[in-house]
Amino acid sequence: MKKFNIRKVLDGLTAGSSSSSSSASLQPGNRENDVIQETLQSEHFQLCKTVRHGFPYQPSAMAFDPVQKILAIGTQNGSLRLFGRAGVECYCQHESGSAIIQLQFLINEGALVSALADDSIHLWNLRQKIPAILHSLKFSRERITFCHLPFQSKWLYIGTERGNIHIVNVESFSLSGYVIMWNKAIELSSKTHPGPVVHISDNPMDEGKLLIGFECGFVVLWDLKSKKADYRYNYDEAIHSVAWHHEGKQFVCSHSDGTLTTWNVRSPAKPAQIITPHGKQPKDGKKPEPCKPILKVEYKTARAGEPFMILSGGLSYDTVGRRACLTVMHGKSTAVLEMDYPIVDFLALCETPYPNDYQEPYAVVVLLEKDLVVIDLAQPGYPSFENPYPLTIHESPVTCCEYFADCPAELIPALYSVGSRQKRQGYSKKKWPISGGNWGQGAQSYPEIIITGHADGSVKFWDASALMLQVLYKLKTAKVFEKTRNKEEKPSTDIVDEDPFAIQSLAWCPESRLLCVAGVSAHVIVYRFSKQEITTEEVQLLEVRMQCELNEVDSPDVGGDQASAVSTPGASSSPQSSAPQTHPSTSSNNSSDGLRDNVPCLRVRNTPLKQSPGYQVELIIQLVWVSGEPPQQITSLAVNSAYGLVAFGNGNGLAVVDYLQKTLLLNMATAELYGSSDPHQRQPRSPRKARQPSGGLCDGNDGSAGSEDRCKSPTSAKMSRKFSMAADQKDDARDNSFSRSRSSSVASIDKESREVISSLHFYDCLSRKSEATAVASLWLGTSMGTMLAISLNVPSTPELRLQQTVGISFCGSVVRLKGGILRMALMDSTGSLQPPAYECWYDPNAPEDEKERTRRRRPASPPSTQENQDSHYAVVCSDKQAKVVAMPSQNCVFEHNITENSFVLRADVVIMPAGICIACFCANGHIMTLSLPSLRPLLDVNYLPLTDMRIARTFCFSNLGQALYLTSPTEIQRLTYSQETCDNLQEMLGELFTPVETPEAPNRGFFKGLFGGGAQSLDREDLFGELAAGKASRSLAQHIPGPGSMEGMKGAASGVVGELARARIALDERGQKLGELEERTAAMMASADSFSKHAHDMMLKYKDKKWYQL
Repeated sequence: MKKFNIRKVLDGLTAGSSSSSSSASLQPGNRENDVIQETLQSEHFQLCKTVRHGFPYQPSAMAFDPVQKILAIGTQNGSLRLFGRAGVECYCQHESGSAIIQLQFLINEGALVSALADDSIHLWNLRQKIPAILHSLKFSRERITFCHLPFQSKWLYIGTERGNIHIVNVESFSLSGYVIMWNKAIELSSKTHPGPVVHISDNPMDEGKLLIGFECGFVVLWDLKSKKADYRYNYDEAIHSVAWHHEGKQFVCSHSDGTLTTWNVRSPAKPAQIITPHGKQPKDGKKPEPCKPILKVEYKTARAGEPFMILSGGLSYDTVGRRACLTVMHGKSTAVLEMDYPIVDFLALCETPYPNDYQEPYAVVVLLEKDLVVIDLAQPGYPSFENPYPLTIHESPVTCCEYFADCPAELIPALYSVGSRQKRQGYSKKKWPISGGNWGQGAQSYPEIIITGHADGSVKFWDASALMLQVLYKLKTAKVFEKTRNKEEKPSTDIVDEDPFAIQSLAWCPESRLLCVAGVSAHVIVYRFSKQEITTEEVQLLEVRMQCELNEVDSPDVGGDQASAVSTPGASSSPQSSAPQTHPSTSSNNSSDGLRDNVPCLRVRNTPLKQSPGYQVELIIQLVWVSGEPPQQITSLAVNSAYGLVAFGNGNGLAVVDYLQKTLLLNMATAELYGSSDPHQRQPRSPRKARQPSGGLCDGNDGSAGSEDRCKSPTSAKMSRKFSMAADQKDDARDNSFSRSRSSSVASIDKESREVISSLHFYDCLSRKSEATAVASLWLGTSMGTMLAISLNVPSTPELRLQQTVGISFCGSVVRLKGGILRMALMDSTGSLQPPAYECWYDPNAPEDEKERTRRRRPASPPSTQENQDSHYAVVCSDKQAKVVAMPSQNCVFEHNITENSFVLRADVVIMPAGICIACFCANGHIMTLSLPSLRPLLDVNYLPLTDMRIARTFCFSNLGQALYLTSPTEIQRLTYSQETCDNLQEMLGELFTPVETPEAPNRGFFKGLFGGGAQSLDREDLFGELAAGKASRSLAQHIPGPGSMEGMKGAASGVVGELARARIALDERGQKLGELEERTAAMMASADSFSKHAHDMMLKYKDKKWYQL
C-alpha cells in the first residue's frame, strides 16, 4: 500500500510517483492527517477478452451436432461462434482471417473441423472452455470446395476445384495416399472437365459407395473398394446440392434452373422424377419456365408420415423484389416461408445422428445474413421458436453505448417486468432445440446493465450480468414525433438526410431511473420510469434558440494580457424560449430577410400519446433554426434527479433546463461563461452554410460494412479531425500547452475552430475558493481544455422547488488542460469517489401519499471545509493529460501527460474492488489505467489499433474492471482489465461439451440380418491407411500443429486435451480388444465344429452295436 502525503508533495519532499507525473504546489496550512492511502497496484490489473455477444457478422457457414445439440456459425472474417443453451456462447478466431466455407462436427466427440477460403482445414478441440486448434492442414496446389465427414469416421473427404477428392485422417491430420481423380471418376462419359466438386456423401446403407457431385451436372457413385465408378448420372443443368433418402436407394439433386431431380441409384439413364417447385406448369405439357437456382435441398424421412423436402431458392424469375424464401414440401402440401434477409444456409434438426435411419426432422435452423431463425416442423403453420440469444443488437445500427456495473439490485427486475409485455406472440411453445452445454459457475454476482442507442431512435436496455446478455426493455423515442410517409413530404428543416431520430448520447441515473437522450436532430428528451400506463394529452415541449454570433477562436493568449470575450444579445436566455409549448412554434418560421427562423428540425405530434409502463416522456427540448442557420448538434449531456435539471451543450454554448418547472434557466454562449477572463483571441468567423453536412451521426458506407456502419460518435466533428490528422501522420507541434493541433484539411480547421462544450457533470462541491460549504454545482469542460464551474442555488424543499427558480451564478475557470476535456469526477479527502446527489425513484403516476413516502433526496455527503483547507479533489481528464485539482483552492496537486503522439478517445473514472482509478482508451490502441490521486500508470497494454469509427464511438469503461465496444455492426465485445476477473474467467465461462451417450444404432431387424440387408459397414483403415494406400505427396499440403495440439500439450496430459488423447487411445485399445475377442470367438467356433464332427463320427461308429459288443 502506497501512501501519498499531500503536504509533503507540496513541500517537494517526495521523490515523485512517476517520471511522467509532475506535482504542483498547494496552499500552505493543510492538515497533518491529510493523507490519501492508495491501495491499487499494477498487480490488480490484467487485460483480457471475456465474451462476445450478438449476431455473427457476415455469416458464411453453419453446422450442428445433433447429440451435443451445439450450433456452430462461421463468418467471412474467419471468426467462429458456438451456441448452446441460452447463456452458453463461445467465440474463436482463425488467425488468417479468411472466410470459413464449411464446418463439420465430429459428432459427440467434442471436436469441429473448419474449412477456410485460403484452402486450409483446422481441427478445433471443444472439450475446453476456450476452444483451441489441435491441427491444421494447408493445401498448396488445389482449392478446397467441399468437405464431408461421415458419422463415427475419422476419415475426412475433401473435394477440390480441380474435381479431385483427397482423404484426411482427422486424428493425425495427415493425408492418405488414396485419391479419387476426376478423370477416373467420369472416364469417357464426358468430353470436358466436370468442374469443381460441389457434393460428397456416402450411401447411408453402404459406406463403401461414395456419391460425388460435380458442378456441371455430373454425379458419380464411386466404389471405394474397387476404385471405380459403379454408376454415372448426368443432367444438363448445374448442380448445387445433393440429398439422400435414408434407405440409400434414391437421392435428390437441386439445380440452377430451379428443378429437383430424383434418381434411383440403379437407374442412371434418366431421373425418376423432375419437378420445378415454383415453376408455372404449362397446360400443353411443355417444360416449365426456368426459375432461380435451388441453392440447397434436404430430404428427410419420418417413420409415421410423408417425407420432408426442404429447399432454399428456386423462386420464379417474375417474383422481382420478393424476399428470400424457405420452401417446406411435406406430402402434397407446400409451405413457402418468407425470410427478412437472404438465406446463407439451413439445416434440418433430426432425432437421430445415423443417416441410415428414419430422420424424424423436428426443426429447421435457418441462417440469414442478419438473423438466425429456428422453425418448428412439428406444429401446423410451422411457427418459429423464440430466440433466446441476444442477436438483435443490430436491429437498427448502434449509435452510442453505455455500460453500468454494480447497479441497484431492483433495477433489472423492474425493467424486465415492463419489457416482458413488449414480447411478440405466436412463437412455438416448445423448448429451444439448441440446448447443449452448461452454464459457468462464476462468482461475479453484481447486476450489470448495458444501454444501446440506435439509428431509428430506439434505446435498448440489456441485462449483462454474469457474462450473459439478455434484452430487458426497448424504448422507442421516435413515437413522440410525426413521421413523414415518403421522401417528398420530408421537411427541409432536417439537418440530416437519413435517420433523423438517431440517438447521439444519453445520460442515465440508475438510482432515480431518470433517462435523458439527445438526438441527432438537436433534440433532448427527458423520461421518467413508471409502472402504470398513462395517456398524455399534450406532450410538454420547450424550444430553445441557441445562436452564437461570437467570433471564432483563433488562438489562446497564454501571455499576461487576455482578450475579453465579445458577446452578443440573443445568445443569452430569452423570454420567448423559456415557456413550454405543446407543439412546435410556427408563428415565426421566416425572419424579415426570408431566412428560416424559429423552426425545429422535427415536428412533435399534437395528438394524445398513449404511454405504456416503462419510460414515459416528461419533457421534449428542441433547438430551433436561427436566422437561416440550423442548430448545432448536441455534444454533451447531463441530468440530475436531485436538482431537477438537465444540461446540454454544443458548438454554440450551454443550456440548462429545469424539467420540473419546464423552463429554460440558462442559454449562454461559451465565451460568455468565461466572463472577463476569456483566454482565447476570437477572430471574425466565416459565414456558415445554411445546412450542415448530411448525416451528423452518419457517414458514408465504408465498403463491406455497408449502411450499418454509417454512424459516428456524438463528437464526430472532433473525431473526424483527429483521424484525418492521424491518417496523414501529422506530428503537429503542441508547444503551446492550451492550443489544439490543426489538420491539413480546410474542413477540419473549420470544424476545430469552434469551441465546443465536450463534458458536463453535476456535483455537490466547493466550486469557489471562498466557499466553506458544498453547494450544487455544474462542471463543464470544453474542447479547448478549460474546466468551468457554475454554482446552483436549488430550493431546499420539494414544495419550494416547484415554486421558486433555481439560482445560477458563475464561478469561472477552475483548471486548464491540453486537449479537449472528456471526463470530470469528484473525489473526497479519503480518496473515495463522490457520486452526484440523486433522488430515490418514485412512481410519478402513483398516488400522492405513496409518492411522498418513497420520494427523498440522497445527498452525496457534501464536504465542508475550514479556512485555507481543501476537503475534496476534482479529477479532470482530457484527450492528452489528466490533472487532480484540490478544491476549493483550485491548486493542481498531480498532473500526468497520458499520451504525446496520440489522443484519448474515452476516459472514465471507475471504482475497482481495491480503489478508484482513471481508465483510458487511446486512438493508438492502448488501454491504460492511472491511480488516484497520484496518477501513477498502473496498466498500459497495446490492445486494439483503432480501425474504424465504430470502436471510437462505442468503447466505454465501467466499474469493477469491465469494458466493452462494438467490434462489428452486429457484435459487442466485452473485456476486463481486472486481475481478479481474469483469474476467475475459466470458472465463469460456460462449458460447450458435456458427456452424452451416443444413441444406439438402428436395429437391422431379423430378416435383414438373416438375408444380408441393412447398412453395410466398411473398414476404411484398410483402404485409406498408409499400409494400403501409401503416403500422399508432401507438396500437396502442409501439416501445421496447432497451439492446442497433442504434441504441444503432452506436459498437460491431465488437461482436457490429454483426456481427449487418452479417450482416443482407449477407443483404439477397445477396438483392438474387440478384434482379439472376435478372433478367439472364431477359434472357439472352429473348435466346436471339430468337436461336433468327432462326436458325429463316434455316433456313426457305434450306433449299430449292442451294449455288450462295446
